[in-house]
Amino acid sequence: MAHHFHAVVCIDHSEALVFEFAQDAVTEHRIRPADRQGNLHHKAGSTGSGHEQDDKAYFTAVAAALQPSHEILIVGHGTAKTEFAHFLRDHVPALAPRILGVEAMDHPTDGEIVAFARKFFEQKDRTTPQISES
Repeated sequence: MAHHFHAVVCIDHSEALVFEFAQDAVTEHRIRPADRQGNLHHKAGSTGSGHEQDDKAYFTAVAAALQPSHEILIVGHGTAKTEFAHFLRDHVPALAPRILGVEAMDHPTDGEIVAFARKFFEQKDRTTPQISES
């Protein structure tokens, strides 16, 4: 399977969509936690933060899908995007410097995710000095 330089992951607690892409190609991976289905709800009146403990196996599987990517954007509508970025920083430090952004997106379509990521990386490329390898 071909891998691409850029990747965007749209993540919540029920599913992660990883898109690796180049100018004319997109590869999609869908990853779901093994022990959960759908949204998590917290019982009113109980103690705690209101969020079930993150599934490390789930975040590990998403991180594995991102390993070949050189530049990564994390998006989503809830808290999972930030929790995943922290997980990478703490548990997969080799990927942490590759995260170029963590952005909010409210229930986007697959096409909207890829279009947003293309625009994001184009803007990053314009504002990042290009270093010659000579």
